[in-house]
Amino acid sequence: MAFIQTLPDDGATGQAADLYAEHVAALGYVPNYLQLLALRPNVYGAWRQLVKSIVADMGLHRYELATFAAARALRSTYCATEHGKVLRDRFYDADTVRRIAMDHRSAGIEPAESAIMDFADKVARDAASIVPEDIERLRVLDLTELEILDVALAAAARCFFSTLLHAMGVGPDAATLLALEAPLREALAGSAGSLTC
Repeated sequence: MAFIQTLPDDGATGQAADLYAEHVAALGYVPNYLQLLALRPNVYGAWRQLVKSIVADMGLHRYELATFAAARALRSTYCATEHGKVLRDRFYDADTVRRIAMDHRSAGIEPAESAIMDFADKVARDAASIVPEDIERLRVLDLTELEILDVALAAAARCFFSTLLHAMGVGPDAATLLALEAPLREALAGSAGSLTC
């Protein structure tokens, strides 16, 4: 339940109704975040375009790792569970995602992937503390200047979305939580550190 009044499933009209119908067709339900952002469909459209642009440049795998790391840094249970589920569905088994949530450095992922997560975490947690050495660590692992920028873009974008959900009190979707194996669900909720959003 959000802190402000959102659009009920049967109360949406116009663009909001179209968004609801699209998500029900794809997911079977209207996500909690959409009930909020349907109040400003143009903002939601701009958000979707931003994410699409970032993913197109960096690829879904790296985007999801960076986004997940940023969500954890921001203590966003909503985003940690959603993107943890994508990592499970598309790239890893449930136990690997659980290990990534607990400590990505010892989860057996590639060194470049771990470094991407470290950098995304730092962007989300304290971007002002980033120094040239942080960038050099990624260069040493053969990330190009544009690939480094992509990680920063993904993490900065997550700061917008997770912060908005926190500010408006939007909690995780029950459907996502129920779709996760119990150990993974516990790790994802615990990795974010907040049970409300």
